[in-house]
Amino acid sequence: MKNHDEYLYIGRQLLDAQPFSKFVGAKLTTFNEGEAVLEIPIKENLLQQNGFVHGGVLSYAADNALTFTGGSVLGPHVLTSEYKINYVRPAIGESLIATGLVVYAGKRQAVCRCDVEVIKNGEKKLCATAQGTIVTFDPSLKI
Repeated sequence: MKNHDEYLYIGRQLLDAQPFSKFVGAKLTTFNEGEAVLEIPIKENLLQQNGFVHGGVLSYAADNALTFTGGSVLGPHVLTSEYKINYVRPAIGESLIATGLVVYAGKRQAVCRCDVEVIKNGEKKLCATAQGTIVTFDPSLKI
């Protein structure tokens, strides 16, 4: 079993290898067995025409938090098999926090859930919630 610092170091390396994560400014702030938290500063280039954070950014945050969470119990070679997201409130504020938790984990798949909250003036509000299935894959297989 790895300690918190080891998980976080590995997780940050994996996140840093994702160009889109760099583009949105995502930071992995918590990464433990069964839990992952991503934070994204809200910038103008992440907004849609009404001034809300674009749904695709909320979806990215949920998907990545789910995958990191599943990977924390399954290992580094994981993919999202499926997920569903519910947008519950427009995201307006300074930053997003996506918190993923494992609901169930077997040998080759994990079911995880994620809440995406927006922080505005120090107050957190739920803006989306998601659930997904994360699965292992064999990295030697090339498509």
